Order: sequence, then C-alpha cells, then structure tokens
Amino acid sequence: MELDYPAGATPLDPDEVEGLLLPHITNRVELDRWEQDNISEAETWAFRRKPKDLLSVDFVGRLHKRMFGTVWKWAGKFRRTGKNLGVEYWSIGQALQNLLDDVKIWIESKGYPPDEIAARFHHRLVAIHLFANGNGRHARLMADLLLVHLLDRLRFTWGRESLTQAGECRQRYIAALKAADRHDYAPLLAFIRS
Repeated sequence: MELDYPAGATPLDPDEVEGLLLPHITNRVELDRWEQDNISEAETWAFRRKPKDLLSVDFVGRLHKRMFGTVWKWAGKFRRTGKNLGVEYWSIGQALQNLLDDVKIWIESKGYPPDEIAARFHHRLVAIHLFANGNGRHARLMADLLLVHLLDRLRFTWGRESLTQAGECRQRYIAALKAADRHDYAPLLAFIRS
C-alpha cells in the first residue's frame, strides 16, 4: 500500500499497516475514504445520546474503535510502538487518566471557559498520541463531544476545511497545536471557531 502522509501526520509502522482489515486498499485516498465512512457512523452513534462515561478511559477507546474499527484491527487499542511525538507507549494509560481527571476538575471549578476546556483537552489528547493512527480526528471528535454533552456548547468548526489533507488550513491547525505546546492557546482558540 502506498501511503503518503500530509505534514504533521505520524507514519504507521509496518506492523501497524499489517492491521489493515481491507486488503483491497492500495493508497491513502482509498484509506481516507473508508476511514471517513467509519468516522461518520461513529459521529452518529456518539451524538445520538449523552454517554454517561464520556470522560473515562473506556469511552475514549470505545470511540476510537467506533471510528476506525472496520478499517484497522488495532482500532481502540493504545499504540504499542514509539512515535515521533507523544508520551512513551507504556505510559499512555496513566497520561490519559491524568488528563481525564484534570478535565473533570476544570469543569467542576470552572477553571477555564468552556471553549478553552475543550481546546486544552483536544491539545493534550493529541500530545499523548494514544493510538497508532487517527489521533487528531479522534481528539477533535472527543473535544466536540465534550462541548455538546458536558459543556452545553456547539461543536467547534475546526477551520471549516478538511484537516486530513495537506493545505493552508492544516498548516494553521498544526501551528496552533505547536503554539499550545509552548502554553500559548490563543492561536488554537482562534482556529477552533474559525
């Protein structure tokens, strides 16, 4: 399979590529189409009703499996390999639990405005890099679910363009994430509602 990755995307290891459930896929365009079909079904499922366990490790994995489960054998399972970003794979579970606990505190204490809670949540999910593939898409959907189900807000617009394809919108998104890495959330807060 020919996989060309847009800037900022994390390449799959050969073992992870072996987990593809659809052997007829031969390139990135076909893969993106199949993944998007799966993601659309997951969004319908996730927004249908408020999950009681949205801020749980179990739900985070379940959502990823719903988003990518018909495409990847390892969907919903934390990555088992090192990547060019993210925490060490063996500390993913603890880093995720710490984040979920932080978000609960932010909500209870009203420590940040709702958009900033969701933006910080999204940024840290991406930074932990839970899965072999689909981390940005998963983190964006998790942030949107947090907004809608727990913060009583509308979903983010995420630049109003596809972030899976290379282009100016994706460049602005990645630049905003890098600014957040330096604790400057202003670019991300501007981007998510643009």
